[in-house]
Amino acid sequence: MKGNRWYWLFYIFCRITLAFGFFSAGMVKIVGERFASGLSVSHPMGAYLEALHHTGYYYTFIGFAQVIAAILLIIPRTVTLGALLYFPIIINIWILSFAVRFDGSFVSSPLMVMANLYILVWNYDKLKYILPFKTFPDFGIIKRPEKYNNSFPWVFFSTVFMIFTAIVLYFIYGNSIMPRNTLKDCKVQFINTVNETAGSEFCECIHNQGQPLDQCLENYKKATK
Repeated sequence: MKGNRWYWLFYIFCRITLAFGFFSAGMVKIVGERFASGLSVSHPMGAYLEALHHTGYYYTFIGFAQVIAAILLIIPRTVTLGALLYFPIIINIWILSFAVRFDGSFVSSPLMVMANLYILVWNYDKLKYILPFKTFPDFGIIKRPEKYNNSFPWVFFSTVFMIFTAIVLYFIYGNSIMPRNTLKDCKVQFINTVNETAGSEFCECIHNQGQPLDQCLENYKKATK
């Protein structure tokens, strides 16, 4: 992989995009603004972010952690350290996004996890020494190749495309109902369906009453039986 220019370009792409994502999100926290400020506090993710915003220096600490991880990813000598710092943070965001079905990062967070894993695999020659293996095979990948192989890795990028497609399809079809980011967008998914009334009540439960997602889903299931 390290001898192929396309793998290397994809590696650079992952580093830059991940760094940009965390730097922008981290700076919002450092300056003291609430992340996704336009999201209603009645929304499950909005309620979480509102509570997180009021945790004081813990909120600022998360911002600094994200910015530091982003900077470390950009600097060639510190990429591995940056990827290791980045990974637990983005895993948490991914699971949180799926748990509350948040549109804003439902697709992007798992893709960021995959990109982070790719960076870690790329730097396996550095990570292998801290893994619980008895032997360390020499793959000859520590030194930069003198000349890159320009053959396009069709299998690899086909797999990347399939993973991307699977995540998007899960976002679209994986859950029968979603809270969406606003009351209007939430109700749109139920228009002209047999469960339009129950769906409207679900959206009101989320966005106006501020009830937990699980409770609103349970009410919806009872109304549609």
